[in-house]
Amino acid sequence: MRMQLDLPVGCMLVLMLMTIVLTRTETVPVPTPLSVLPGARGCPMAQFKSLPPQDMKAFRRAKDALEESLLLKNWSCSSYPLPRTRDLKQLQVWERPVALEAELALTLKVLETMANSTLGDILDQPLHTLRYIHTKLQACVPAQATAGPRPRGHLHCWLCRLQVASKESHGCLEASVTFNLFRLLARDLNCVASGDLCV
Repeated sequence: MRMQLDLPVGCMLVLMLMTIVLTRTETVPVPTPLSVLPGARGCPMAQFKSLPPQDMKAFRRAKDALEESLLLKNWSCSSYPLPRTRDLKQLQVWERPVALEAELALTLKVLETMANSTLGDILDQPLHTLRYIHTKLQACVPAQATAGPRPRGHLHCWLCRLQVASKESHGCLEASVTFNLFRLLARDLNCVASGDLCV
């Protein structure tokens, strides 16, 4: 009976001792996220289901500035490089990061060119965020792409359209990327971040 009473006291003393040691060494145990454990499967993009308010505010400012700059230019497109009818939900889950990575690569290429003009300051933060997302996607795509067959069907059409789009005039590409920016952030990125839940 005495041993049963002493056991909780002993446990309490051990916990107190551990707390003191961790506090003095300023070491706090941090659990390892599942997504970074060796052998973890899937695309670790869940953090991008919604972007922080300050990032979205920077994107809105950038989009307004881009639209104003387009009004000063004469641009026309023979086709719409990023059609509104496309939907990542048409693709298999493993194909979606591949498509988004290609879409984001084109978006970055165009915006980086525009940032060399008077829009540099306004585009700095959005470009920083997009590059970060792109880096995460690039780390995700190889494992996903090798898990499935070569691009075909909807994914093949998607990638071909983006390749053709890159040959459009600068004005047309700037307009398409500008008008597609929030769709990329709010729909395409969210769909990839949601994984199997994007249906």
